Amino acid sequence: MAYKITYLNTEGTSIVDERGKRIVLKGLNLGGWLMMEGYMFGGRNISEHELRASIEKKLGKDALAEFTRAFRDTFIREDDIKTIKSWGANCIRIPFNYRLIEFEDRTFGLNKEGLSYLDRAVEWCEKNNIYCILDMHAAPGAQNSAWHSDSYGKAELFTSESNKDRYLRLWHFLADRYKGSSAVAGYDVLNEPVVGLPEEGAVKDLYNRVVKEIRDTDKKHIIFLEGNILAQRINFMGKPADHNTVYSIHTYQPLDFTHNFEIGLKYPGKAHSIMWDRNSLELLAKTYISFMNKHKVPLYVGEFGVNARDGHAGEVKWVKDIISIFTENHFSWTYWTYKTIANYAFPDGIYRYLANPAWVNRQGPVSGCETFAELWPKEKGRMTLSWRTENFVRNDKIYAVLRKYFL
Repeated sequence: MAYKITYLNTEGTSIVDERGKRIVLKGLNLGGWLMMEGYMFGGRNISEHELRASIEKKLGKDALAEFTRAFRDTFIREDDIKTIKSWGANCIRIPFNYRLIEFEDRTFGLNKEGLSYLDRAVEWCEKNNIYCILDMHAAPGAQNSAWHSDSYGKAELFTSESNKDRYLRLWHFLADRYKGSSAVAGYDVLNEPVVGLPEEGAVKDLYNRVVKEIRDTDKKHIIFLEGNILAQRINFMGKPADHNTVYSIHTYQPLDFTHNFEIGLKYPGKAHSIMWDRNSLELLAKTYISFMNKHKVPLYVGEFGVNARDGHAGEVKWVKDIISIFTENHFSWTYWTYKTIANYAFPDGIYRYLANPAWVNRQGPVSGCETFAELWPKEKGRMTLSWRTENFVRNDKIYAVLRKYFL
């Protein structure tokens, strides 16, 4: 009988297993799979609903369903879970769009086909003895105004009782469904909320409500709560009301360097007249460490990552420095992300797709996912094959750093 990994819990500032042994979660995000983001496919940052609408408008519902199924079946497979496990990682964060589960008619009809992919991911983790964190990357009404919450340009989760109700019911349903899986480390209930500072109480109130919904059916799993302003501000949350809670932060500082928005920046080096080096990153971490110790709550860095420039800009050292700080302070972490189409900006994958076929078309004027609707009828076979990980190239310089800290 295969070994079954234990449920996780919290004890003070630590995550522990059922024997009370400290577990530091270390792994990768499966970005782009169950929640598509434009830049990850070599194009503009259009939202998932825009991409899907463009395919449906041009090709019809059946072609959209065919495209979606082919992509989800190919981009991440069980072999990818085995690969991540073989690197020494013990955790995978799985971002998903609420639309994966809820039909788009805004009623709580169950999308069984979409849900089957989340089931599949959890089953793969169970089989391969690796933890997963289920991350609602896009919530009903959207928790921020950006493409990565699949928004329509506004954050309407916090201002609409209907959206809140749908959100709460979704988490009750998911918690009930996965409460028997010890491979689920926990539920990251809301990715990167953004509200004005005077409205932070609305985020805290929704968190209190979703914790009650989850605990109504699932007493065991950790609940991960992200801070405001893209998971950076956590002070407003104070001491967690539920004992089995972890606070999640994201860090990409300095943004113009990690995302390669300003060409030529190096690390260590200056960005906006501020010197960034290991000391700067330590200073950034100090406020979080102080908060963690004051409130006796573990911290988890759900996202951090860098645009790769073959090591010449110091991005490998940035990764090494920031993970070393996480390690010294027992922060759990998952790197963003496992695989992407290689691009010139935004954090990219450990695996990168370097080729430039027509459905990447980096030279433009139309690139990446915005070519999909036009090319799918003629190129579906080649496109689908290109999404398999064996056609991506591993970034061995950053991989070597991750591997060192995984083990």
